[in-house]
Amino acid sequence: MKTYTVRAFTKDNKGGNIAGVVLDCSIFSNKEMQYIAKELGFSETAFILKSAVADFKIKFFTPESEVDLCGHATIAAFSLLRNLKIISCGTYTQETKAGVLKVFVTENEIFMEQSLPEFLNILNSSEILDSLNITEESLDKNIPVRIISTGLKDIFIPIKNREILNKISPNQDMIKSISKKFNVIGYHLFALDEEVNVDAYCRNFAPLYGIDEESATGTSNCALACYLYKLDKVKNDNYHFNFIQGESLGNISEIKGQLKIESNHIKECYIGGHCSSTY
Repeated sequence: MKTYTVRAFTKDNKGGNIAGVVLDCSIFSNKEMQYIAKELGFSETAFILKSAVADFKIKFFTPESEVDLCGHATIAAFSLLRNLKIISCGTYTQETKAGVLKVFVTENEIFMEQSLPEFLNILNSSEILDSLNITEESLDKNIPVRIISTGLKDIFIPIKNREILNKISPNQDMIKSISKKFNVIGYHLFALDEEVNVDAYCRNFAPLYGIDEESATGTSNCALACYLYKLDKVKNDNYHFNFIQGESLGNISEIKGQLKIESNHIKECYIGGHCSSTY
């Protein structure tokens, strides 16, 4: 069996988030896929299978369990398929536990469709603050702490600025407990930025799934793009977003979001970026 490792959401061909990718997985059971994902030890591994309803079926496993969808592992998988010349540039579909979703493959980038956003509970911030070892003063008080999903549910936490964001030292056990309580994958922290080419700096914690912190999270940043639109905090008229994650880990990643808006409603949402060209 051959496994591949691909860096997704790289910036200038550096940084990014490593995903495992395994081709032609029809011989493996879920138990075997889980074992492989745990042995590889990456935040997610994508297993590619044949599909009766899409071009490919992809299953995603963290070291601890299967998840419905994964942004960076999807970007990694389709980048690998392109570079191995299994596919060419164009539009494809992937069958996932979050539904059948479109993937756009270009020479330089991969973009994946996500489910339309669900804006769920607005949360009291007190226990969230304790789990992050910060006070109310560290939050951007103009934005509610809220559960949002474009395929996977996260708690979105607005931080006042980038400096505070990077200094946060979380209590992973408390985050795990709160994630169980609210049935979410984890926390997505973000600080809006005044830079022309950056919409927000982000951090993501998902210890419930064996991921203390990861350097690029596609699904969460797609949901963040939708949240910024809902909050009327969009910097441009084409509804393109640029997020930086992994700075606190010394592993900077660039994640790009795109929204299709019709009659002031989000009709489609995409997340994407570059991948490394070596495996």
